[in-house]
Amino acid sequence: MKSFTQEITLATSEPMEFVDITGRVRDAFAASGIADGTLTVFTHHTTTAVKVNERCERLQRDMRRILEGAVPAAGYEHDEGTVDGRPNGRGHLMAMFLGASETIPVSGGELGLGPWQSVFFVELDGPRPGRRITLKIVGE
Repeated sequence: MKSFTQEITLATSEPMEFVDITGRVRDAFAASGIADGTLTVFTHHTTTAVKVNERCERLQRDMRRILEGAVPAAGYEHDEGTVDGRPNGRGHLMAMFLGASETIPVSGGELGLGPWQSVFFVELDGPRPGRRITLKIVGE
C-alpha cells in the first residue's frame, strides 16, 4: 500500500465562491503513481467546503441561492466575538451542510468521477488570500 499527499493553496475573491479544482486534483493524482485506491480532498478551514457536483454556472447560482435561503444573514452568537474579527457565523453554518471533504475512488489510473462531475472548493467566508486543501491518495 502506498500513500501520497499534496497540498493546494488558493486565493478566493468572493464572499461565496465555487472554485473548480478538478484539474489540480487530476494533476496530483497523476503525480502520485497510484493506479487503484482512493483520493480524499480535505479543506483545513471551517468556513469552506469540498463538494463534487456539476460545473454549471446556473446550477452554482441555484446552490448559492439555496444556501443563502437556508442560512439567513444575521443573528448568530458566534459573530459577537470571533477569533479573527470576521462576523462569519453564517459561513460556519453553511459549511456544516456541505462538509469538509470528499473521497473519490480511483481505478485503472483514472479518477472515478462521472462525466459531469467536477471537484469544487467552496468558499463561504471570502475573499481570503490563502486557503489550504490537502489531497491524500492511498492505494496500489
